Amino acid sequence: MNWSKALISGVAGGIAVTLYNTLMHGFIMAGAYSKVANFRADANPAFFAVLAVLAGIVGGILFAKTRASWSAGPKGGMAFGMWLGLIAFLAAFYMPLTQKDFPYYLTWCMGGIAFLGWVVFGAVAGALNKG
Repeated sequence: MNWSKALISGVAGGIAVTLYNTLMHGFIMAGAYSKVANFRADANPAFFAVLAVLAGIVGGILFAKTRASWSAGPKGGMAFGMWLGLIAFLAAFYMPLTQKDFPYYLTWCMGGIAFLGWVVFGAVAGALNKG
């Protein structure tokens, strides 16, 4: 495993996911979130950026460790991201269901956004860590 490729692809993938999440949660879904009674809007965006980069580093290392299992380039990275995205979908889908009066359709939106975020991560990681 090439540690520098793993870390660079992880950080770059984390930054890409941060941009993707900012677009999806901060702009596209902001109106839907503002209609939910107990939805917090006062969180610091830098906190989420740091978490995305840290998760990206872990994902980059996992991708590098399993690199031989995936095809080369972004296609293989997206396949990797799809499998991690399924786990993220379940986590993002379940959490809103535990909140009282949270709209059911938003659980699907949040799960789908989490899933696609890992696919985006995989595309970037696969492009940067070709093997």
